[in-house]
Amino acid sequence: MITEEILQIAMEQSAEDINCKAEDFMKSQNVIVPFRLGKKARKYLKAPIAANFVSYGTNVVASVIEDIREIAAEYVGRYEFYHLFETPNMHWLSDRLEVHGYKICFMAEYYLPDIYNIPAISCDYELRILEQRDFEGLYLPEWSNALCKDRKYLDVLGVGAYDGKKLIGLAACSADCEKMWQIGVDVLPEYRRSGIASALTSRLAHNILEREKVPFYCSAWSNIRSVRNAVKSGFLPAWVEMTIKPATIVNKMNESSK
Repeated sequence: MITEEILQIAMEQSAEDINCKAEDFMKSQNVIVPFRLGKKARKYLKAPIAANFVSYGTNVVASVIEDIREIAAEYVGRYEFYHLFETPNMHWLSDRLEVHGYKICFMAEYYLPDIYNIPAISCDYELRILEQRDFEGLYLPEWSNALCKDRKYLDVLGVGAYDGKKLIGLAACSADCEKMWQIGVDVLPEYRRSGIASALTSRLAHNILEREKVPFYCSAWSNIRSVRNAVKSGFLPAWVEMTIKPATIVNKMNESSK
């Protein structure tokens, strides 16, 4: 179970991210508010954002710019809230957004810890606690999920798995919010499927909680390997998001990935 205290902290953060009230996420009806990033929004959330649809499993809170407010209102009124994040319904929204120059950009599921059931998972390799100073030299492609080169100052804590002197797995967290630190994890391909990721993630979650912060974890629905790691490491699904951005930005992202 995700405790009420942990869930409340997460909802308060989401409210800061999209300009609503924490209690909006627990209402029986959907809520639409004007979009605005709060002063304490997650550090990696960057304008321009046209809309963000957020659900904690009871309703949808749609935070939208005025340009597409009518489209968003019609959309959330057409389908049950949990179908708003599914195809073919999303095609209805996408078709109408494109006329105004916007596209669906990000979709993600977020996890919070079941703090009474985070397992102490071991693996066959040595685990070491790493501090911010230990990350120098680790901003490499193989650790790009655990560390972010563009926001080095936010990478505050990690756990490394070592085969002798060789770093083979790394879980690290970024201080993306005042009360919540996000976990990312990488394991070298030749060492995967041996329990390293879950050992790193669970150990780091314990260390974050000891520092009186809330660990959280994000994954795409389709990344089954990541989802399994979250669940095995003591995390449970907590909320989902769908973000709308200008089509020019989405198109540019697709071009850069070629």
